[in-house]
Amino acid sequence: MIRSPDDFEAALDLQLHDDAIAHVFAGDALVLSDALARAMPWGFYRTFGLSPQRVHAVGRHQGRDHLAVAIDAALLPDRLPEGLRAAGLRQWFGSLDDIDLAIAMRAVQVLEWDRTHRFCGACGDATDHIPNERARRCTRCNLSTYPRISPAMMVMVTRGRQMLLGRGINFPAGRYSALAGFLEAGETIEQAVVREVREEVGLEIRDLRYFGSQSWPFPNSLMIAFRAEWASGDIRIDPNELADAQWFDPHALPAMPPRLSIARALIDATLAELSGSAQL
Repeated sequence: MIRSPDDFEAALDLQLHDDAIAHVFAGDALVLSDALARAMPWGFYRTFGLSPQRVHAVGRHQGRDHLAVAIDAALLPDRLPEGLRAAGLRQWFGSLDDIDLAIAMRAVQVLEWDRTHRFCGACGDATDHIPNERARRCTRCNLSTYPRISPAMMVMVTRGRQMLLGRGINFPAGRYSALAGFLEAGETIEQAVVREVREEVGLEIRDLRYFGSQSWPFPNSLMIAFRAEWASGDIRIDPNELADAQWFDPHALPAMPPRLSIARALIDATLAELSGSAQL
């Protein structure tokens, strides 16, 4: 599961310089060396003639400054200098180092918030950055906005030794995962879990217990994962949410989510408990 390293320190007071690690994005595409998938200092990108349009401090890790840098999205898809390649973060899964990926996931969320909050949502006037805060304030009505975080629940429901897995309507063919959904205004995360399971598959659950959380920048989710036990009901899927949902035995599982996601961590932890091995 991808997460920021424990020794990463968030920061607001960093300036872009040639030795700073730059997480460079054109739109939502991460720009890296075509020869080596690795986070690089800004000096590397500057040799290609790239110019920053927007820059935000992200933090420090092992003595290095990390910054989010937005360049002209018009350079995509085919106007990047030779030697550079741009792709969405999902396409860098498996090739980019986990630490670089985790910090890039922070960077893209900051840049996306900055891009989408240049104007006030209340009166439409321009916004400015608030010094020493990760915030923008309207120059007319003083409304302040902060990076949006959208909490979402995820739950692995078990019935004896069986695991409940669903296939979202937009999933790749054959892939299943734990059930998930966004919170609604006014409800607790525990209430959201019960509601989503009831709505998506028509089941009642019990013994809800927390598993863990993961920032998921697509575009700004916080995944909060739980384990639960089946209490009653038969599967009746909501076709607006799921293409299928089934009870699976540990030795007969479908295609799973990638290992860097909390969904896979939740599935593997459940497998370890049910069968003594997380590698099935």
